[in-house]
Amino acid sequence: VQLVESGGGLVQPGGSLRLSCTASGFTFSSYTMRWYRRAPGKGRELVASITSSGDSTNYADSMKGRFTISRDNAKNTVYLQMNSLKPEDTAVYYCNVIYASKFYWGQGTQVTVSS
Repeated sequence: VQLVESGGGLVQPGGSLRLSCTASGFTFSSYTMRWYRRAPGKGRELVASITSSGDSTNYADSMKGRFTISRDNAKNTVYLQMNSLKPEDTAVYYCNVIYASKFYWGQGTQVTVSS
């Protein structure tokens, strides 16, 4: 199982970023995918999840209305569209899948929201 995130960077407050996570090593279209984040000095936090078909999504309360998770099963890729970014969204963002009862993570992509 391999998960590779991309799309992070430095953005001003109120800006937008789109993160991508490309997966391999398992049947991507059969698994729920999740985005987590870890802010400086804090634990890992669940950001959003999307079911295997993409027909159901869930978000942490602080992300509702600002973040959108989506997936393209033909490309083995899950996305996180982040709008109206705030300084408190600064974190390393990780893609996750639970496969064969194990948690798999990508290397993470840094998002920094600062003026």
